[in-house]
Amino acid sequence: MRHKIKPADLVQMFESGAVFTAFDTETTGLYPSSDRVIEIGAVKFDKNGLRDTFNILINPERSMPENSLQVHGIDDEMLKNAPVFADAVHGFLQFIEGTRLAAHNAGFDVDFINTELARAGLKPIGEPFVPAADTVYLARKLFPQLEKHNLQFLARHFSIPAGQAHRALDDALVCREVFLRCIAEYRTKHPAENTLF
Repeated sequence: MRHKIKPADLVQMFESGAVFTAFDTETTGLYPSSDRVIEIGAVKFDKNGLRDTFNILINPERSMPENSLQVHGIDDEMLKNAPVFADAVHGFLQFIEGTRLAAHNAGFDVDFINTELARAGLKPIGEPFVPAADTVYLARKLFPQLEKHNLQFLARHFSIPAGQAHRALDDALVCREVFLRCIAEYRTKHPAENTLF
């Protein structure tokens, strides 16, 4: 099991001024070993607010499976002139440099990115070296009473504008908002610790 960053540690990082990048990927399927990343969206932020956004479509060099198309709506026509991963990823790596990563079900996105990076002969990001903050884990810890913790359910529960679900940038924006709700909930539940920040 991957190491998870404890909520208390995340709150301390956040309040100390750390810059975070919430990111999301869209893919041709569910398996990093055989599927490919087709979109990366990312949102850079800190305790003072939103700093920047990043979004890029990626040519997977294969046709989009119908079942995946039904999920995110990204078709072959949208991707045919997009760069391949090895060319597209450099902008993302530059964007996240010096930031702490966050994602919803972080293991999925980190595994996909790292598998693609390995194919391109590049170094991995995030886990196992610097664990990404997982907003699924945070939401389960801080809002255990909720019946579900998937991104769309949390967006509805917290009245977060979801944009176009299952598109990388919109999901990254929602992930950031869920992260902020979790930080706020932790501080509400642990008021005595707030004096430390």
